[in-house]
Amino acid sequence: MGIVREDLRGGTRRGRESARWSEGEAERMVPAKSVRRSAESSGAFARALRERAPREGRERRWLYVPYDQLTQELGPLSRENASALGVVLLDSPAKAARRPYHRQKLALVLANQRHFALEIAERGVAVRYLVSDSGYAAALAPLAAELGPLRVMEPAERELRTELAPLVARGELEVLPHEGWLTDRAFFARACGDAPPWRMDRFYRALRRERGWLMRGGKPEGGRFSFDGENRQRWRGEPPAPAPPRFEPDEITREVAALIESRYASHPGQVDLASLPATKDDAERAWRWALEHCLPTFGPYEDALSVRSSGLFHTRLSALLNLHRLLPRRVVEDALRSSAPLASREGFVRQVAGWREFVRHVHVATDGLREIPALTSGAQPNYLGARNPLPPAWWGRGSGLTCLDHVVGDVWREAYSHHIARLMVLGNLATLLDVDPQELRDWFWVAYADAFDWVVEPNVLGMASFALGDAMTTKPYVSGAAYLAKMGDACAGCAFDPARDCPITALYWAFLARHAERLQPIERMTLPLRSLARRSQAQRDADARTYERVRETLQRGERCAPDDLFGSAANP
Repeated sequence: MGIVREDLRGGTRRGRESARWSEGEAERMVPAKSVRRSAESSGAFARALRERAPREGRERRWLYVPYDQLTQELGPLSRENASALGVVLLDSPAKAARRPYHRQKLALVLANQRHFALEIAERGVAVRYLVSDSGYAAALAPLAAELGPLRVMEPAERELRTELAPLVARGELEVLPHEGWLTDRAFFARACGDAPPWRMDRFYRALRRERGWLMRGGKPEGGRFSFDGENRQRWRGEPPAPAPPRFEPDEITREVAALIESRYASHPGQVDLASLPATKDDAERAWRWALEHCLPTFGPYEDALSVRSSGLFHTRLSALLNLHRLLPRRVVEDALRSSAPLASREGFVRQVAGWREFVRHVHVATDGLREIPALTSGAQPNYLGARNPLPPAWWGRGSGLTCLDHVVGDVWREAYSHHIARLMVLGNLATLLDVDPQELRDWFWVAYADAFDWVVEPNVLGMASFALGDAMTTKPYVSGAAYLAKMGDACAGCAFDPARDCPITALYWAFLARHAERLQPIERMTLPLRSLARRSQAQRDADARTYERVRETLQRGERCAPDDLFGSAANP
């Protein structure tokens, strides 16, 4: 099975891409040739690192720092004397070539890793910055032989843990606890149990009680643990959405952009250096902007959608948090101390300390969603049996549905959209079209700057596509046109009318009809299925025809138009 990927840099090149990427794909795509010392190369970064690098000395203990642990505030870097510490950093073209990652994502990771190398070298830490054509394990093995056993804080990504496992087994790599998480596995087991179904609200309540966050006298401030029900206002232009901060790229960042444009020219998306926080100072500035301009109004408009702003009042911090340029504990504590309204502070804490921690634990507990009792038994999870390929519209080919096309445009321009755009536009429409959840997961993995396996797989397979059934969520997150019209403003510029002929409504009813048997045991689907039962056979037949017409039209890479589709008279 394949997918058609558009050349989003302009033009109309079409090519078949593999719909899935297996473990070890990097080693097949990039030959194991060499490991290169960046400091022995030319270029702005190499020169800057040579200028700052202290002498290594024999007394140093060496630490491998993965690409998503770019902080001096955790682990040995936070405690040990800089003069006694050496750090290994790796730039792996094999990793970057494993999937056609968005070029902005590649630039973000590489620019931050290079600036981090300079930051720790300035402090007196010895740095070996290597470019490895053969992957992480192959680059680290000879270093362990030269320098003695290396240390590493436990990698967040299962992919990296798997690749490094042979070094750990041979004693060449010592794994230390990852200190960036707010909770450990024992806490997850106490809060949620050892087996599914797991529920985020139980986890979140237990965390709030244990830490005392937004609690008074053992009870939640405001009388409730969650204000999610109130944080669903439609944004009508006031207050104005804040413009995201812009950053002045330095010579190092510009060099990274040039490297991305040459090395990964075939990857989708574009690099926008002015929106790319690359240094620790940039990350701090991004957080100050979020605290001042976003958090006070975040709560009420948390679920709103708009074609006028891809982020509205969302903080856009997820990528920096996942790289550990900002620490989750720090931003939670700052938010709790802020003067923002309670609903905004609670919503932010629920996302960072609740959902983010919860999905990571689910990913670890299931070995990357490979072992879920009574569901996968090692197979790829697909509760609803969806098998359709992802339409070209997700790669930039216009669909005729303004809500979808606008979000897709945001993604390929920014490598970002906020969580409701991801869940209720991209995920919702893919699920209504019975898109294979593995293909949808791979697309999210490629498209978003904040996507790493521990977060993208639970978010897409567990929530957006319901591929895990009710293992971690209580229902499929699907809707018809009414929800999108209520929460967003894309319908005003669309050829379809949400109350009259938008096909998304028919797709919703057709989805329920196709999967009624599998959805029947899901408690929260009782009312939607009762509503489905009240639809006439004529309506159901029209729904099914609309589904087939939309699916076929989008698979051909063509645009849907009102005259070509069967409408639906009733909105959910």
